Amino acid sequence: MTGTPHAQRRGSDGLLQRLPLAPNKAVRSLAVASLASEILIVVTGGAVRLTSSGLGCPTWPKCTPESLVATPEMGINGAIEFGNRLLTFLLAAIAFAMVVSVWRMATQRKDLFRLSVALLAGIPAQAVIGGITVWTQLNPWVVGCHFVVSMAMVTVATVLVHRAWLDNERAASVVQRFTTATVRQLLWALAVLSGLSIVLGVIVTGSGPHAGDAMAPRNNLNPDLITRVHVLPVYLLVATAVVLLVMAYRNTRFKPLRRPLVIFAVVIVLQAVIGYWQHFTGLPILLVGLHMLGASLLAAACAHVVYVGVTRQPAAVRH
Repeated sequence: MTGTPHAQRRGSDGLLQRLPLAPNKAVRSLAVASLASEILIVVTGGAVRLTSSGLGCPTWPKCTPESLVATPEMGINGAIEFGNRLLTFLLAAIAFAMVVSVWRMATQRKDLFRLSVALLAGIPAQAVIGGITVWTQLNPWVVGCHFVVSMAMVTVATVLVHRAWLDNERAASVVQRFTTATVRQLLWALAVLSGLSIVLGVIVTGSGPHAGDAMAPRNNLNPDLITRVHVLPVYLLVATAVVLLVMAYRNTRFKPLRRPLVIFAVVIVLQAVIGYWQHFTGLPILLVGLHMLGASLLAAACAHVVYVGVTRQPAAVRH
């Protein structure tokens, strides 16, 4: 037997009152989980493509016209593809919990609420794009769009982590930027070059052998030519990062940028090493998978350093 409407309303009000009015350990943990899960699904999505399981479930939203789930007859490819689809529900659960955790602070902390809602809204959007990739038999341009949107969500999740580490008072305060206009311009250049490198990397992938299925189309671009185009913004990105590192270590005013820039530089170096290694060894799937992980880390590291150097709000601090 259920209670009266008044009792039910009082119970729901009681649950609402338990939600925090300011970021606490649970909110921050959910923010970190949001970022980690966004990176995780990029890696598992890469595993789907690299194991030729992209059409392991040949339809969407069902796995087959007759079944919502993978069947034993579909083998390992069906299991891999369906497993990646199931992971979407984990992301949705984390994103929903994140929105609920900041519900009571929606007015005071619009930053956290809007970022959380954006991540939650991005999950069904990504699911639809994923469905379109299946309907188009893994068209490389649609697959690329799927990946680029994932990078955008990693970026949003990184900013969410930063904002979650600010208490309400610090989040509301507006402070003077510690960087100069020149440094901020270089940081925005870093962001543009990072985005361009990722997009061109996606196009390179669309011209390569790892289509996700033996019958999937390719973009018909020359792999060697588009790879050479891809490395041009990477070289500029490295040069920009070096300039910023020199500026940060020569001027104590820019000290807060040092650690984020070092992290970014490490990611860039590792991505470059993996990129050249995979190119000259015939694109083995392990290295390609690591390169996809590196792209996610690049997006997060770039968002981290740009946030610290550009925002007027105080950067997140450790508690």
